[in-house]
Amino acid sequence: MQKKRVFPLGQGVLYLLPSLLLFGMFVFYPLLDSVKLSLSYVDLMGEAAGYAGWQYYREMLSSAQFWHSLGATLLFAVYTVFPGMFLSLVLACLANWKLRGIGIFRTLFAFPLSIAVAGASMIFMMLFNPSTGVLDYFLQLFPLPAVFWLSDPNWALFSIAIIAIWRSLGFNTIVLLSGLQSIPEPLYESAHVDGASPWRIFKDITLPMLSPTLFFVFIVSVINALQTFGEINILTQGGPVDATNVMVYAIYRDAFFNQNYSYASAESIVLFLLILGLTTLEFWAMERKVFYR
Repeated sequence: MQKKRVFPLGQGVLYLLPSLLLFGMFVFYPLLDSVKLSLSYVDLMGEAAGYAGWQYYREMLSSAQFWHSLGATLLFAVYTVFPGMFLSLVLACLANWKLRGIGIFRTLFAFPLSIAVAGASMIFMMLFNPSTGVLDYFLQLFPLPAVFWLSDPNWALFSIAIIAIWRSLGFNTIVLLSGLQSIPEPLYESAHVDGASPWRIFKDITLPMLSPTLFFVFIVSVINALQTFGEINILTQGGPVDATNVMVYAIYRDAFFNQNYSYASAESIVLFLLILGLTTLEFWAMERKVFYR
């Protein structure tokens, strides 16, 4: 009996071995190496040269720049997660209508998935141009002052959030649409027979049945928001006046411009713990409210 139990376990490990090797090389080893570097002094080649203890963590937590980057990161998540989920849910509900040619619109809704971050950034750079951009042109039609989208500290982070929301619409809409299409049709038929209003149907049937999908999209959206880098690196480089200097970009600057690898490693570990803590908190606070069929 013991051999029969061991054999399937060994067989399962063999099947998982390629994935475990990839995770080990590209996830677990870099994570452990970052922990090591964050506790060490490093030489010019970025190799650990001595034990530093918690020095870089203390330095980071006492830095006003770190807290500013953390605040910008959390604010960016607020700007992107909830508006992005709302717009994606609206588009998914529209795409779920049974109309002739609706497949064309579903394809258009998924279009942002095909645009790379560099391409999307260049498109919005032209849209945000204060002299020739389309957005400021429409503002001038009403008479409203022009907005310096990427060079005004009050607007820069919000402008980057608009790009992030647009890029996430395709993925979120497809996922939510698949959740809507998995809801059994007899539930809606029974509600219509009982005379339920469209809002009552949406509130009492659609949202509860869609809650697992919404929960998944929320978790993924938060993680993506806390890791945004490409748009900021291309358009603002953390400016103006550090308005878009989120944690990921701060880590990039400290590591590859300031060559302060230990400090950057400490920042990356704190960001990892922040994402892990928020994800755990979200599971603890929200998963029990999710309706699993």
